[in-house]
Amino acid sequence: MADPSRGQALETTRTESYYVARRRAYKAFLYILMFAGCAVMLLPFFWMLTTSFKTELEAMRMPPQWIPRTWLWENYPVALARAPFGRYFFNSFFVSILSTIGEVFTTILAAYAFAKMRFFGKNFLFALLLGTMMIPGEMLLIPNYVTLVRLNWFDHYEGLIIPWLASVFGIFLLRQFFRSLPDELWDSARIDGCRRFRYLWTIIVPLSKPAILTVALLKFLGSWNAYQWVLLMTNAQSMRTVPVGLTMFSSDIGTEYQLLMAASVVAIVPILILFFFTQKQFIQGVARTGIK
Repeated sequence: MADPSRGQALETTRTESYYVARRRAYKAFLYILMFAGCAVMLLPFFWMLTTSFKTELEAMRMPPQWIPRTWLWENYPVALARAPFGRYFFNSFFVSILSTIGEVFTTILAAYAFAKMRFFGKNFLFALLLGTMMIPGEMLLIPNYVTLVRLNWFDHYEGLIIPWLASVFGIFLLRQFFRSLPDELWDSARIDGCRRFRYLWTIIVPLSKPAILTVALLKFLGSWNAYQWVLLMTNAQSMRTVPVGLTMFSSDIGTEYQLLMAASVVAIVPILILFFFTQKQFIQGVARTGIK
């Protein structure tokens, strides 16, 4: 006579095995999908890297030749000698660092005011501030250009830095994070005699390092990659940054793609190093502020 409990146990085991196999297949599908997406995202970087070692003929060949037959390492010194890239890198670092410091400072002050302080019209002003994000940047190019030219900031660092010392998106990002901090911290600090400004810089800012670092990293990336505004506000070669300097490899007779790719590889190295050392804090800041 068959044992009913044994048959039920076998059926349970089969069901569990089925669900385990199903979960493994689902995970395998996700991994394959993510690997495919990663490969698609990395493909342009791989093409840029291999092209930087090609000859001019290989860089222009159709259909494309992915791997160069002869690796020309001298493309890098030739590319860097084609234009004053030392000056370009200095300008990029100088403008990006000062813009980042200035934006972080103003963003912290504005975000704290909108998150933790009470004043008349706060919600209306914040909604109005967010509404400015719907204005296309192209509409502001001519008014900003005319204003800065009248201030005699054309071909000066002031014209590249001061207009970008505030960010609506950065204010919104930090405001979301500041609102998640308990108000009891301010009550305790006030009992100990702490004022608003000291409370902000000694308590709120240290607790908000991931979010602040996220704002700083996004700003640095934006300043480093800025092209249109720098091209508009500079005429002297000594004032241009790396993205504008890359146009030196394009002319009326064509583009030297192998040298352009070599210079581009050098241009993205600082960004890769910066992201490598700050990726953990960057991911935490984005996740904790609710921005997906």
